[in-house]
Amino acid sequence: MFAFKSSKIDTAQDHELLLHYQESMELQVLGDLYQRHTEMVYYVCLRYLQDSELSKDAVMNIFEELIYKVNKQEIKDFPRWLYVLSKNHCLMYLRSQKNKSQISLDEFVKFPGDVHQYEQYDEKEEQLTAMEGCLEKLPDKQQQSVRLFFLEEKCYKEISES
Repeated sequence: MFAFKSSKIDTAQDHELLLHYQESMELQVLGDLYQRHTEMVYYVCLRYLQDSELSKDAVMNIFEELIYKVNKQEIKDFPRWLYVLSKNHCLMYLRSQKNKSQISLDEFVKFPGDVHQYEQYDEKEEQLTAMEGCLEKLPDKQQQSVRLFFLEEKCYKEISES
């Protein structure tokens, strides 16, 4: 279903593809950009969902979500942004399924080849996981405000309008 590449990702080319898509709105361009990162998205999903088929479905759902979100935010680092989007998608799925089991950091999926370039996101992931725990303790309105500001990078004006 997914053709994984094991070559290094060129972030400059990512930025060019992203700009090209934002100007042209050609889904093929966004598809090409996304295809470069499907392996990372799949392994992020697999780590959280612990199910290969659910992870494949999530990869497809994240692309659909990407179509709507990519033009609503200023994206400076597409791989990092996509990583956070993928993680949040999985966490929201787990929450919607009432599957509140905690995922231990010791339960790592073994990543093949060049996927290790994403290890730089582990610290960020730990911070986001801790933040998720703290967010659950906040009232719903505050949770929404924090998510919009920090995770979706909305400005104060956009948050106040929602």
